[in-house]
Amino acid sequence: MNKPGLPRGQSAHRYAVYALQYGRRQGVRGEHFLGWDAASGDRHDTAYFAWLALSADTTVLIDSGIHPDTAPPVTGWEFRVSVVDILGMAGITARSVDTLVLTHLHYDHAGGMRTLPDARIILQQAELSYWSSADARRNLREAWLADPLDIRDLLGRCASGRVSLVAGDVTIAPGLSVHRVGGHTAGMQIVRAEAADGPVVIASDTSQFFENLETDRPGTILHTMPGVFFGFDRARQLASGGVIVPGHDPHVMERFDPVIDAPADRIVRIA
Repeated sequence: MNKPGLPRGQSAHRYAVYALQYGRRQGVRGEHFLGWDAASGDRHDTAYFAWLALSADTTVLIDSGIHPDTAPPVTGWEFRVSVVDILGMAGITARSVDTLVLTHLHYDHAGGMRTLPDARIILQQAELSYWSSADARRNLREAWLADPLDIRDLLGRCASGRVSLVAGDVTIAPGLSVHRVGGHTAGMQIVRAEAADGPVVIASDTSQFFENLETDRPGTILHTMPGVFFGFDRARQLASGGVIVPGHDPHVMERFDPVIDAPADRIVRIA
């Protein structure tokens, strides 16, 4: 059962949407914005998120963070916790997650799926096809971003019928849809949820920071540049005046509302 401080949407097709901050690390702007400039050495921290969408009768987790036993390939961490532990703080068990949407297969978004054995996984076919290919293993610019254990686990789940591989724009539940944009990865997808006051678009790493969209400036980790700009435009179009949530911006924890009876540095309500 959910704690009283974590409300659900009021119907099967309206969602309450939450950001779950599972980590934060120190960085500099040059790590996050393409193109060197005078500010590239300035401090610019990274937050790490999963997101939760709750309708009246459905529990959907969007991304799953890093697997608790994985040593991430970056340093400077201020803290890192399990997404499953944060769900527990909200009164949600791993086995009560109906659906896990993976926006892409980078280690910091997909690793935690191994802690969610019962969830139906939604993923773009193009994303799995790329990361299970020889091309991905040869491309050293990107190869370090995917954990082979995650890919192996995912392929095993595909064989058992627990993964729904989709292509393009797909409605996965009433009021909830996924949309392939590419750019950051070969099969990057964003998620649109209908909330009480309008749409919420979980951009994930389509726009890692609010500033990416605000200045039309790509990040440094990308698969194709045209796809990045298409993702910016598609996120704006799908939001249509609603909310766009970036993938790694610490300001998410300040721009949105804390949740009663939940840790303010772990969970905020987006809508």
